[in-house]
Amino acid sequence: MQRPRKIIILMLILAMVVPAVLCIILLARVFSLNRTMDVLLSQVEGLNGTVVEQQQELEELTAELHGPRKADAVVTNRPGSRQEQLNNGEVMVSGSIQQEDSGQPLHRVYLTFDDGPSIYTDDILEILDRYGVKATFFVVGKESDSEKEALTMIVDGGHTLGMHSYSHKYAELYQSEESFAEDFVKLQSYLYEVTGVESKFYRFPGGSSNRVSDVDMQEFADYLESQGVQFYDWNISSGDASKVPLSVDTLVRNSLDGIEDNSTSIILFHDSADKRTTVDALPIIIERIQAMKDTVILPITEETVPIQHIH
Repeated sequence: MQRPRKIIILMLILAMVVPAVLCIILLARVFSLNRTMDVLLSQVEGLNGTVVEQQQELEELTAELHGPRKADAVVTNRPGSRQEQLNNGEVMVSGSIQQEDSGQPLHRVYLTFDDGPSIYTDDILEILDRYGVKATFFVVGKESDSEKEALTMIVDGGHTLGMHSYSHKYAELYQSEESFAEDFVKLQSYLYEVTGVESKFYRFPGGSSNRVSDVDMQEFADYLESQGVQFYDWNISSGDASKVPLSVDTLVRNSLDGIEDNSTSIILFHDSADKRTTVDALPIIIERIQAMKDTVILPITEETVPIQHIH
């Protein structure tokens, strides 16, 4: 009688313990799988962020590739006009400036920096000051104390403060005219709050000829015009939009290519943390331009004839 009873008790114990052990093992497996899923989701989010960054870089490079360059770029003053008398004694014929006998420089060069402020803004400003040059900074919405200080230094240095969208997020910015207007107002208000300057100059992320916007870029251009704001593209690119740093020699060559063929040259640079070689190339570029005959470096103002990829 004792033996069968012990067997029964042992079986009951096993019947209770085995399921409990199995449950513990299963719970451990589930916990392990959850942790693995969290790691995989984190990696996927990181990859998505990388893809978005690479897409934006590709869009900017595509805009540079397809946008008009050098003498082929569209130079506009009043849309639709083929010949106009400008305030400074020049005559614009078929999109190019013909110099009258005024003794003014034949070549006007505008150095423009997108995406700042950055850790290199101070260096750029120091170089510009050293050579007595004024430039144009198309900035985005960055609100740290150091970046606010950089914005103030740009204005105090006599440089032109332009807008390059608050977010620089293509999908949000170009989603609709409403989203574009919201971003625009946010950046313009922020810059005014920090610097006291109500900026009237704009550069589209990716340029006005970008291929990412599903909305006709002319709608955004019309909105800017309704706000009394002029937009500026470029007809010479330094090529520093790429995440792969270009050599100083390549940046110098790209930046000078075509200046002597243009009456107006707007050069595209970037002011961001991964553009050290842009800073290194800048003194050489300025010296080469200043050595050119009948050439002057200027900041963009309301009198500047815009280069625009769309018109």
